[in-house]
Amino acid sequence: MNELLVDRTDDGVVLITLNRPDLRNAMTDAMTAQWRDTMAALAGDRDARCLIVTGAGTAFSSGGDLSWLGERGAEAVPALRDRMLAFYRTWLMVTELEIPTIAAVNGPAVGAGLCVALACDLVYAADDAKLLAPFTSLGLHPGMAATYLLPRRAGASLAREMLLTGRTLSGGEASDKGLVNQAFPKNDLMSEVRAIATKIAQNAPIATRLTKVALNQDHQDLEAALRWESLAQPVTMASSDMLEGLSAHRERRMPKFTGS
Repeated sequence: MNELLVDRTDDGVVLITLNRPDLRNAMTDAMTAQWRDTMAALAGDRDARCLIVTGAGTAFSSGGDLSWLGERGAEAVPALRDRMLAFYRTWLMVTELEIPTIAAVNGPAVGAGLCVALACDLVYAADDAKLLAPFTSLGLHPGMAATYLLPRRAGASLAREMLLTGRTLSGGEASDKGLVNQAFPKNDLMSEVRAIATKIAQNAPIATRLTKVALNQDHQDLEAALRWESLAQPVTMASSDMLEGLSAHRERRMPKFTGS
């Protein structure tokens, strides 16, 4: 079974579907290996302009496949640490992509599955999706950078509540609290997300990639932002895409950016 489906459109939008619906798209070893290879390929793909991640069936992802824990409970801490660190780093390779990334949370996003969604640049959810991080109720410390991603997305107060109490949020509640960008009716989610991805893919690739790099830097102050922009903006000024963008604006037409 192909546990990761990859589909592409002519406009540069890539759709990855986590494909173990029988396990609510738990992140198995096989899926993890396929994710690693796919992320590595996308990192060097100059035709890709935007990535959407979603889940097959009724769930986004139930998180890490924990079936091995009972079998390996006696494994030493150093070996477990190495295993988990490799697992985390593989799935969080999505943060290293220069193209914008979108999570389409079509159903339950649990634990590590929720974290992978939050690691994307934009997160949209079905209004009835369930988002939760129940690590401590399983006797586990949070993983997959949950203690970083949750506070960064929605602030320390909500992060503490979700991680310490195991509170579940619907997609609609998550949107109201800023954990996700927006919630849509379940049947509209993918069409809405595809429209957003298409809009991103239509923008100038060089400018879009550099803007994402800037946003991910978390500039320490105003001067740091100005120094970056005074270098990055001239790069786009020297591009053919800028000339095309200006011509299209002047001629009142859609620009055709080539990434050059």
